[in-house]
Amino acid sequence: MATSTRRTARATAFRCTECGWQTAKWVGRCGECREWGSVAEAGAVTARTPAAASVERPAVPIAEVDLSHAVARPTGVAEFDRVLGGGLTPGAVVLVAGEPGIGKSTLLLDVAGRAARAGEHGDRTVLYVSGEESAAQVRARAERIEAMARSLYLAAETDLGTLLAHVEQVRPELLVVDSVQTVSSSEVEGSAGNVAQVREVAASLIQVAKSRGIAVLLVGHVTKDGSIAGPRVLEHLVDVVVQFEGDRHSRLRLVRAVKNRFGPTDEVGCFDLSDVGIVGLTDPSGLFLSGRTAQVPGTCVTVTLEGRRPLVTEVQALVTSSSLATPRRATSGLDAARVNMVLAVLDKRASAPIGGSDAYLSTVGGVRLTEPAADLAVTMALAGAITDRPLPPGTVAFGEVGLAGEIRPVTGAHRRLAEAARLGFTRAVVPPGVLGGGPVPEGVQVLEVATVAEAVTRALHEAPAGHAAAGGPR
Repeated sequence: MATSTRRTARATAFRCTECGWQTAKWVGRCGECREWGSVAEAGAVTARTPAAASVERPAVPIAEVDLSHAVARPTGVAEFDRVLGGGLTPGAVVLVAGEPGIGKSTLLLDVAGRAARAGEHGDRTVLYVSGEESAAQVRARAERIEAMARSLYLAAETDLGTLLAHVEQVRPELLVVDSVQTVSSSEVEGSAGNVAQVREVAASLIQVAKSRGIAVLLVGHVTKDGSIAGPRVLEHLVDVVVQFEGDRHSRLRLVRAVKNRFGPTDEVGCFDLSDVGIVGLTDPSGLFLSGRTAQVPGTCVTVTLEGRRPLVTEVQALVTSSSLATPRRATSGLDAARVNMVLAVLDKRASAPIGGSDAYLSTVGGVRLTEPAADLAVTMALAGAITDRPLPPGTVAFGEVGLAGEIRPVTGAHRRLAEAARLGFTRAVVPPGVLGGGPVPEGVQVLEVATVAEAVTRALHEAPAGHAAAGGPR
């Protein structure tokens, strides 16, 4: 009699090493993060983890959870605290990413020094681990930016096991690792910076941060396209992801929260990077204006909102005849897709002769404008460059431009007007409904426009009230 044999089917899965996406068969490109060559066999899909025999920390009613461990402590750098949501929370892991040489190490060394000095009489210990520079190099920078402190400990280390031993010995309240891509574990194959090593280093540091209540600041590298290097899961594991932005040829630096479990993600911190360190700017609006006195065609000032902070920024445009079959469209500090949309709206809805001309647009001071409220300022700057007519002195403009040529309202209109009035602007081109939404600052003439054609006609050809007495911004 034939003996029947029971075969257990083994389901083989394939997993993306970048984001963890799974599929039943191998594919060349991940269906989630769209990364090429990142899908590999993950083995049998079986549940191997049994339930624990006992629970050390039982679940408690949510109303009985102690909130004292979730109180943010200021770092001493007000602009950095603004982005974090008030400071560093014990157990929080913050990833700070940015291009090489933009000032990440300088900022975090300054944060480490200030945090250590703030706690010298309160046993606040800070450990700074550098995997890219020697201890002597870090100390030289600390002396230059005045970040020396008695309770600031320094180690130059790239081995994860030794780093964890330093944490066990020093027992810091704040740990800074520069950078996560330079640290490697001897228990994981591959060189430092690869997917497996970064995942292991991040997981170990997060486990230490959560179990000991240590705030951890990780420096992360970026790729050529500006995204954070390493597996995408790294951004999911950490609590806060901070992007360090700025032009390397400019002193202005912007710190923006991309992800934040402890506060808003629309706040921005402004810093001035100089030879003596990095200094927070509480009122950076003046940095984004050209400072000239004469009115020039092709320029317009707008007011953007970065979180709760209004920033006055100048947009400049240059339109010239093109000798190419396809005219050039170049932008700096502006979203190229939105600029192309505004150009198309001007051509179609306002009959602007833009089709055969080169268009160049830029912001002043190295700031990057991503808010749709800057559309109207871009429109005014382009219209002035096309007609070779400057806007009247003291004019600002903000509003979103639609494909039908309409001007849409934006949030915080009266906060923008108040900031413009504080800096001495006397005329504002705005979407409809602003006058009926609240009081207008004294000395500001508000010009409501409903369409792009109306905005171009009224802003460039109508003389403002009291034009002879009205001046430019102070």
